[in-house]
Amino acid sequence: MAIVFEKPSLWQRLWPLLRGFDLLLLAAVLVLAGMGLTAMYSSGFDHGTRFADHGRNMLIAAGIMFVVAQIPPQRLMNLAVPLYTLGVALLVAVALFGVTKKGATRWINVGVVIQPSELLKIAMPLMLAWWFHRREGQTRPLDFLVAFALLAVPVGLIMKQPDLGTALLVMAAGLAVIFFAGLPWKLVLPPVVLGLAAVVLIVMYEPTLCADDVDWRVLHEYQRQRICTLLDPTRDPLGKGFHILQGMIAIGSGGLWGKGFMQGTQTHLEFIPERTTDFIFAAFSEEFGLAGNLALIVGFVFLIFRGLMIAADAPTLFARLLAAALTTIFFTYAFVNMGMVSGILPVVGVPLPFISYGGTAMVTLGLALGMLMSIAKSKRMLMQS
Repeated sequence: MAIVFEKPSLWQRLWPLLRGFDLLLLAAVLVLAGMGLTAMYSSGFDHGTRFADHGRNMLIAAGIMFVVAQIPPQRLMNLAVPLYTLGVALLVAVALFGVTKKGATRWINVGVVIQPSELLKIAMPLMLAWWFHRREGQTRPLDFLVAFALLAVPVGLIMKQPDLGTALLVMAAGLAVIFFAGLPWKLVLPPVVLGLAAVVLIVMYEPTLCADDVDWRVLHEYQRQRICTLLDPTRDPLGKGFHILQGMIAIGSGGLWGKGFMQGTQTHLEFIPERTTDFIFAAFSEEFGLAGNLALIVGFVFLIFRGLMIAADAPTLFARLLAAALTTIFFTYAFVNMGMVSGILPVVGVPLPFISYGGTAMVTLGLALGMLMSIAKSKRMLMQS
């Protein structure tokens, strides 16, 4: 007697892998990715293969997201210590044997040239989430001191390279974990007050502090120049202030509805520097105006809100802290990029998620989204079991 086995269809084989994906998070990402491809086509159509490469990078990030989403949070937790240790070891190697380009030592040759600081954007929140998960229910002040030390080591090494933008992103992800782990407000408020006071003093004494012969010591000279240029971009309109001024002109010239797709004069006459990377928000603003900016901001707000909802519903402390920190990364990317292009923050070289061109940043975003999807799936699977 012949036995016939029914061969499962492709959909039946894929469904277990797709089941549990957070569709609202995925919808927000797809909308932002569509805006990114639109902006890249306009700003980069005469910029080599930027548009095609941007689409390729998005597909790579999507593949990474899909693969990482299949890894349960418990296994992600096992990667925390090895990834953090590897990242710090590579940062030390960069300090000793790194490759220097344009005055910055941020890369190392391990057969291929890599930038280890990018690994810490993911490894740092993983490590701190693991640390506080191990101490759940018995957290002491000493545990927060250890967490700050774990954060300070990579941030200090990245600042030394120097790479202010990446150091800011790593620090934001780490501070988010420490804050959501229950850092007392009495420890949060003093540094915030001191920071605000420092900003007020810098603004008040800008002419004296930004004089040519003044050394700030705690910052590199190029970092001091970026802050001084932010305070008064007209002090060097054709030099250090050119980026900020042209970005502000492009944003303002877009008006309410923008000049139209492919019609941006500041963009296509190449007044906007780095128009496909750090300053793509200025190009987007010029062509789509305030209406387009509001749509973009709503997309990011929804993405961040959904990430925080996933964090709130996560089944374990590790998953909650990790999801909250990863969501903070998206917020920091978007806020810092829009702020620096608009002239309210110093230029620190932070891309706009899904919009700016950049393979490494896109891979980092794919990893972060995959981990968020993994956490969302773990909650849904728990509810269905």
